[in-house]
Amino acid sequence: MEVPDQRLSAAMFEELALPLFDQLYNFAHWLTQDGAEAEDLVQETYVKALRGSAGFQLGTNFRAWMFRILRNTFLTSRTGLASTAISDEDVDFENIASATPDPESVLIAQTDRDAVRHALTQLPLRFREILLLCEVEEMSYEEIAQVLAVPVGTVMSRLHRARRALRALLVEEFKGAAHGV
Repeated sequence: MEVPDQRLSAAMFEELALPLFDQLYNFAHWLTQDGAEAEDLVQETYVKALRGSAGFQLGTNFRAWMFRILRNTFLTSRTGLASTAISDEDVDFENIASATPDPESVLIAQTDRDAVRHALTQLPLRFREILLLCEVEEMSYEEIAQVLAVPVGTVMSRLHRARRALRALLVEEFKGAAHGV
């Protein structure tokens, strides 16, 4: 019995991989927090993916496969190792108030966006990456589970904790701004 050739051709790799460039760069930039490092990380991701394209199973999620290569490459880099070595601080989630931004003012809206960006950079890597994959890259829980190599239940619980941590940081930032601190 002959098995059909299920390998990813160079042309097919190019067709699938090139449209992901901007998404991969944005994710890499959030992970590294440096434009040049993000460019290097994306380039290394494409090189590794092209070299390992024979290992890609046609019919599976190519996007999740590429994001997983990028994430693993980041985690094994010097920057990634340093990011994961930082321990999480305990946050008092019981005393978190609900923040309601005022959408009527453009200035306030911009300030809110800047506050969210700043708060995202303050989150531990495991929270930052899951929020970015879900909210920015709009990946499904299943795709995120493939990228992070964790069960879907872990994605859901980690996403919940990440949102709570982000909310806590924003509440603290808005409290400080309200008091002129």
